[in-house]
Amino acid sequence: MAAKANDTRAIRELIENWAVWRDALMMDRFRTVWHSDGRMWATWFQGTFEEFIRVTEEGHARGVRILHFLGGSSIDIRGTRAIAQTKMTISQRASVDGIVCDVLCTGRFYDFLEKRRGRWGIVLRRLIYEKDRIDPVDPAAVLNLDQSLLARFPIGYRHLAYLQTKIGYKVKEDMPGLDGPEVAALYGLGAEWLKDKHAKKTKKT
Repeated sequence: MAAKANDTRAIRELIENWAVWRDALMMDRFRTVWHSDGRMWATWFQGTFEEFIRVTEEGHARGVRILHFLGGSSIDIRGTRAIAQTKMTISQRASVDGIVCDVLCTGRFYDFLEKRRGRWGIVLRRLIYEKDRIDPVDPAAVLNLDQSLLARFPIGYRHLAYLQTKIGYKVKEDMPGLDGPEVAALYGLGAEWLKDKHAKKTKKT
């Protein structure tokens, strides 16, 4: 039991460090939460963690501001593998049709982790998007959204996707939400990961 408790604490610390170091652009420290084959999937990016670092830094230089806040975690450990689900919010500020807006999206980080040579690291980070909203920073401003563009995206992140599309990102349109086939498929991948039989498939999916 003590070993499992230590593993749980190590994983939770890793997840918290991800958010702090990524948002603070402490990329040398941020690299330490990943394994060398680690991959990241989000609305606007899918690729290796090194590519994620590069595009994050490039976006920050252009004025992109995406911040994260964490809630509770549920961590399932089986041997040297784990699945961690962590409640989180994504906050992004940008100009939408000339009006500066904030988007707030609530969801979960869904992490595939492995302990290698005594160290836990992220092999794959997926996200589940549950609900979101968009608000002008100036409460007196009137924001008229393009309803046809908004309707292209799942309800869990449609305002986040709208803002990201408006500033030039190509947004993936089938990310998991609170329920439905996409999140069910993700849960299936998590169950396979914990069985310790499908590492190659999971890393590439």
